Amino acid sequence: MKIGVCVKQVPAKDAPLAIVEGGAWIRESDIGFETNEPDTFALEEALRLKEKHGGEVVAISMGPERVKQTIKEALAKGADRGIHIADNDFYRLDPLGSARSLAAGIQAEKFDLLLTGLQSDDQGFGQTGVLLAELLGLPHATIIMAIEVLEGRMKLKRELEAGWFEWLELPLPAVLTIQSGINKPRYATLKGIMAAKKKEIATIERASLGVPNAPTQRTERIYIPQKTKKTEFITGSAKEAAAAMIEKLRHEARVL
Repeated sequence: MKIGVCVKQVPAKDAPLAIVEGGAWIRESDIGFETNEPDTFALEEALRLKEKHGGEVVAISMGPERVKQTIKEALAKGADRGIHIADNDFYRLDPLGSARSLAAGIQAEKFDLLLTGLQSDDQGFGQTGVLLAELLGLPHATIIMAIEVLEGRMKLKRELEAGWFEWLELPLPAVLTIQSGINKPRYATLKGIMAAKKKEIATIERASLGVPNAPTQRTERIYIPQKTKKTEFITGSAKEAAAAMIEKLRHEARVL
């Protein structure tokens, strides 16, 4: 099987985020970056499928030069090669622009299976994998908790709401978005880290792909929420106060 895995580089969870003047984005020079956690589960699942069925795993990431570190980490864990779609202003892309760029960059690869994490830790749209499937003309399924590859098709377990699951079948090739917790991601070994230095990372300039830059949505401003406190006394009889409390919990706090 030829499996592609999209791995995004995101700000580290413990990074103290500082917003640039104007609120367009964060100040990247002051923070560290790491692999998007949901994507690590997608990578691990790809590596397990390769170990079981043979083939090749290709790690794909888009962004500036620094995202090569995320690709190298995937190579150290066992991916065979990487594709870097280079773009310093990738953060300005909306999910459709990102999916269009990824689709244009990997279309010639003809993957049997393409995996992404369910969503990214930074923006969390959860749309790129589904849009990628549509642009490539491939069937897709989301929130995958188990994959069983059969002859030219897959049997999949999807997580639904309220603890329910669904089993379905999809033909290959296909695109899947992987739910966190599907497996236990491995660590890179010293042998894997040394081997990664000899593996290929192909760089494709996003500007050369001919993808439109006009976004269908845009971020107006990024800001840190202001913490406020408000105390309100509810008066009336016990019955009236209880009814008023329920209304506030339901419609204002939205916890009921």
